[in-house]
Amino acid sequence: MTRAGAAEHQGRIVVGVDGSPASLDALQWAVGQGALTGAVVEAVTAWHFPTSAVGGYPVIADTDWHDNARLIQDLAVKEALGEEATFLLRRVAQGHPVSVLLDAAADADLLVVGSRGHGGFTGMLLGSVSGHLVAHAPCAVVVVKSPVTAGAARDLSGSHS
Repeated sequence: MTRAGAAEHQGRIVVGVDGSPASLDALQWAVGQGALTGAVVEAVTAWHFPTSAVGGYPVIADTDWHDNARLIQDLAVKEALGEEATFLLRRVAQGHPVSVLLDAAADADLLVVGSRGHGGFTGMLLGSVSGHLVAHAPCAVVVVKSPVTAGAARDLSGSHS
């Protein structure tokens, strides 16, 4: 690639944001990497209709799932980056997180996710979504491991004082 070609190409980093502490760490890392490389960073949040029902009634009545996901993303971006995150591209899409993130990463240079989201077990180092993305993404993947908190460390050691 020539210097002119390099100057024309602006990289793209996709980062999965679900509001979990790990996704906030991933967002901070992705923005830092974007600043270092000049890449555009796009925060992507997936949502889908719940598959369970409460008391036999679907949980979807009077809920705007897209707006709810947008709010989760807005709060996560504000918490991770503060008020100055106006340069960040954002996408909220319906679907399973794996499908949404794979689609978003189709033409990306890098996909960044947290090591675990809201589900799973405390001791797992890699969640099901991040594990699937590592195996199937069309680009390089960075999995940002969050620091272990004191409460999680107790849970992992088996002591519950």
